[in-house]
Amino acid sequence: MAASVEVVVGSIGRAHGIRGDVAIDVRTDEPERRFAPGAVLRIEGTQGCLTVEAPRWHSGRFLVHFAELSDRTAVEQARGQVLVVDVDPDELPEEEDEYYDRQLVGLMALRADGSEAGPVVEVVHLPAQDMLCIRTEAGERLVPFVSELVPRVDLAAGTVSLADLPGLLDDDEAEVAE
Repeated sequence: MAASVEVVVGSIGRAHGIRGDVAIDVRTDEPERRFAPGAVLRIEGTQGCLTVEAPRWHSGRFLVHFAELSDRTAVEQARGQVLVVDVDPDELPEEEDEYYDRQLVGLMALRADGSEAGPVVEVVHLPAQDMLCIRTEAGERLVPFVSELVPRVDLAAGTVSLADLPGLLDDDEAEVAE
């Protein structure tokens, strides 16, 4: 069995109230799964752990009460710490056609003709949409991660297929198409 993968799920924000509730800067698409009651989260770079007692949404913010943070003072001392969990590298998201960043990074991007464009080196999360950062011979290019431009993700083959759109990866192609 493969070793687990460390995944960042959030960071500790400011205190909410005086009883130890804390606002979490969520960095996972599945906060209810990662912050389920009883879940043990590690503090990145330390041996410290926090046990989730009570997660809840309040006025658009995700609040959590940890067993180890009993009051506002304890929360303020923990502010800014990054929370991580170890997950099975074969674990898949709950929704179909969703992928974890770690599944996409390293896949080979294929042009519509089947030729290799380059590897996916990063997934960039922007407010409007996620972008695949692909390292091409011309440099790194950002491709919106939407089905119209990335119609196929084949994890077994290690590839993502790109749409046939002039200028998607090369600036010169866009000028020729105009």
